[in-house]
Amino acid sequence: MMSRSRLLIAAVVLALAQIGFLSWMIAGRAAILRDGKEVLLKVEPVDPRDLLRGDYVRLGYEISRIPVEMIENLQQGETTTAEGPIVVRLKKDADGFWRVKSAWFGTDSTIVGPDEADIVGQVSGGWSTEPGSTIGVDYGIERFYVPEGEGRPIEQDIRTRSFGIKVALSKDGSAQIKALMDGDKMLFEEPLY
Repeated sequence: MMSRSRLLIAAVVLALAQIGFLSWMIAGRAAILRDGKEVLLKVEPVDPRDLLRGDYVRLGYEISRIPVEMIENLQQGETTTAEGPIVVRLKKDADGFWRVKSAWFGTDSTIVGPDEADIVGQVSGGWSTEPGSTIGVDYGIERFYVPEGEGRPIEQDIRTRSFGIKVALSKDGSAQIKALMDGDKMLFEEPLY
């Protein structure tokens, strides 16, 4: 009798811990979407389908390739295998899209201007610091799920027209996709929950 009740209590505690963890993840994402600084990024298509979650548009961004000359704390002229976080300072251009102003390795941020924002990404190793080289950055916003059957047509349209992604940025630079934009028209918006 005693071991049964302990087993039941352990199962209930484990279930509550799992529910609490999932709720914390969802609430964190919703807080960024609700309160984060909104930026518009120009997108470049890749490909659309996930067997478990359905159609998606795989996205590349202008800000995903950063010239090594724009990285403030990098020694020029050597090959490196540095990996890890990078902070990318974005600045709003006249066309409404946000573009790279500067970048630095680490997660420390400085004061940003009114038309500036910081986004944190991850760099994988094996790139060169030779002048003219670029490094690839992954921000965790490279997929946007769409209703079934709409992934391929959207990707074809991205190749012929200007599309953008509205992104919400938290104060620490974490990014969440808010909406897929076709010019000024919102195609799909992410719900808070």
